[in-house]
Amino acid sequence: MAQHQQISLPAKLINGGIAGIVGVTCVFPIDLAKTRLQNQRSGQQIYKNMMDCLIKTVRSEGYFGIYRGAAVNLTLVTPEKAIKLAANDFFRHQLSQDGARLTVFKEMLAGCCAGMCQVIITTPMEMLKIQMQDAGRLGKTMFGSNQVMPSVVPTMKMGGTSTVLSRSYNTTHAPQVVRMSALQITKELLRTKGIMGLYRGLGATLMRDIPFSVVYFPLFAHLHQLGQHSSEHPSVPFYWSFMSGCLAGSIAAVAVSPCDVVKTRLQSLRKGANEEIYKGVVDCVRKIWRKEGPRAFLKGASCRALVIAPLFGIAQVVYFVGVGEFLLGYSPYNIYSA
Repeated sequence: MAQHQQISLPAKLINGGIAGIVGVTCVFPIDLAKTRLQNQRSGQQIYKNMMDCLIKTVRSEGYFGIYRGAAVNLTLVTPEKAIKLAANDFFRHQLSQDGARLTVFKEMLAGCCAGMCQVIITTPMEMLKIQMQDAGRLGKTMFGSNQVMPSVVPTMKMGGTSTVLSRSYNTTHAPQVVRMSALQITKELLRTKGIMGLYRGLGATLMRDIPFSVVYFPLFAHLHQLGQHSSEHPSVPFYWSFMSGCLAGSIAAVAVSPCDVVKTRLQSLRKGANEEIYKGVVDCVRKIWRKEGPRAFLKGASCRALVIAPLFGIAQVVYFVGVGEFLLGYSPYNIYSA
């Protein structure tokens, strides 16, 4: 068994990388719409819904504007997906006794542990991605579309709670916003706040990812098992893995959507005009509830479900078909059919 686990680790990394890259490429524009919808406040609504957000983004920022921040995701999604899926398998195996079927509680516990492991990569990835995705929305909230505007160069002052803007007024009719790249943001965060600067919003990320994994993995395991023909033939068709991943992912995504809204607000370093500054998770929840009402916690929920469903559907197909094992010449292995 030790040898089997050793040779399967590179396969898990390959599976996670392929699944993540394909999934992110397909659904990233919807994820960008989700971030911008979650970050806009009542009274400053630029976008009516997901389609309105995507159309306005393409018109103002071009086609590649809807992929702003995708490079960060594509870079870090391989270890993130590999950790999430491999950790769940590892903990399920550790909790199983003599190959006996896991109880629901142990399945949830394995998912909980997997969720805790993945935040090592998820938190900085989400932190940088949100800054890139939300830049276009901030350009619209700070300026009107047909008025004299200042040329703005944002200086990321990470030591404080707000962004310092140096302005030189001119008569252009479009905002001239110098955007910072993910690498520049990373360097500035490391210079001013150290490694913990990349882990801003860690508590909110844990608050989202642990419940998500607790709901997702047991639900997927049971849905996936329904596709088995018999105990003697535990394999299932690839389309059943895809549908199981989609359904389990969308349900889990909607369930933790309020936590995702809080995380997005906390990790947004740059704020638009008159936007709240949050001191922590509790302060963020309190201010959103008081100023925007309970419905604000479901902002972008449908977008998040549309992002997560195919993302995890694709991930589970790649993982359970065993693409990595095939490429390396090994036999596919997964804990659910063990």
